[in-house]
Amino acid sequence: MANRGPAYGLSREVQQKIDKQYDPELEQILIQWIVAQCGPEVGQPQPGKDEFQKWLKDGTVLCKLINSLYAKGQGPVAKIQSSTMAFKQMEQISQFLQAAERYGILATDIFQTVDLWEGKNMACVQRTLMNLGGLAVAKGDEFFAGDPNWFPKKSQENRRAFSDDKLKEGQSVIGLQMGTNRGASQAGMTGYGMPRQIL
Repeated sequence: MANRGPAYGLSREVQQKIDKQYDPELEQILIQWIVAQCGPEVGQPQPGKDEFQKWLKDGTVLCKLINSLYAKGQGPVAKIQSSTMAFKQMEQISQFLQAAERYGILATDIFQTVDLWEGKNMACVQRTLMNLGGLAVAKGDEFFAGDPNWFPKKSQENRRAFSDDKLKEGQSVIGLQMGTNRGASQAGMTGYGMPRQIL
């Protein structure tokens, strides 16, 4: 962890809100997927947010994970090395993040390096990994390992082709948001309320 003291006041409230977003059940799903995807040599952490953070902190597990989603020898992270030096660990995390963005994860769905390395926002780390898993399932290639039901299904394009006749037919229909030309009408109604009485 960085040399930061405990948070007080508003900072503490914000950090508590962020910590509440962390999901222990989701943590177990992600661990199962990472072990299934990378193999048992990556190990398995004890349950808990801090243990999960320590497991991913040096970036080696994350780099092995992103490389496993590509063909053998074509992984985006060429050199994976475990190191105790902070800048090497942070560099590996940032290599994973760049590779994840190239894989198709939106930049808005990617966590910041310090979110993981300092353990400030582990819920954001979980969201990034969930998006990565969902995208790997949606790609449908043979590189995904594990249960596809662990991840929410990504929406697929559903293009429709209508004939010209069908399109012209749709132009003559009055949509219900514009009102209706059937049913209740104001025929036979008088003005609303009593007329204004001037004395």
